[in-house]
Amino acid sequence: MCGLPGAGKTTVAKQIERDALALRLTPDEWMTPLYGETICEPGTLDRWGDAHDRVEVIQWHVAERALRLGINVVLDFGVWSRKEREDFRTRAAEAGARSELIFVDAPLDVLKQRVESRNQIPEQRAYPITPTDLEEWSTLFQPPTEEELTPRD
Repeated sequence: MCGLPGAGKTTVAKQIERDALALRLTPDEWMTPLYGETICEPGTLDRWGDAHDRVEVIQWHVAERALRLGINVVLDFGVWSRKEREDFRTRAAEAGARSELIFVDAPLDVLKQRVESRNQIPEQRAYPITPTDLEEWSTLFQPPTEEELTPRD
């Protein structure tokens, strides 16, 4: 899965999970159970980022094991840079798996609306992303090329 917060990655990932009988790994869903509710408080973005990175490392190890066992996996990580996407695709190939990058996109104003709505839902507890965060992150995000969107064996 590839895209900014609020693009709809998790919604699409859940559909793929059902359709492909896949193991879906979504880091945000692990954050509160592992680090407690204070991980989601405003002003803890550095702590959140460090913890989120650790969760992704653990989830990749789970994904790699599943791939080696022939189980479909959906990584709901966002993968903002081409380098990161290539790294995961290389790792998947090394595990003997086919990979496909799914890009989910929406205009910045839609992302802001969706994230604001998500921020208000306690069951979707995640770091409260601000409009300013999204504006900054949109400048860092590297949209995938057509070549990257081609499935690889």
